[in-house]
Amino acid sequence: MFNFLKKDPVKELEKQRKKLLEEAMYVQRSGDLRLYAEKMVIIDKLEKQLEALQSPKN
Repeated sequence: MFNFLKKDPVKELEKQRKKLLEEAMYVQRSGDLRLYAEKMVIIDKLEKQLEALQSPKN
């Protein structure tokens, strides 16, 4: 009944991914490549979740 109140999980993951990409950019610029790599691993996991949500269900 109140489906319009539920948040779209795809939009939430995209928002989180965008925020992490920006953080990763600043971390890379500061020279902390280890933390940059950790953030990129998290971003990769988010992208896989996004692909799973966006793929057509058979």
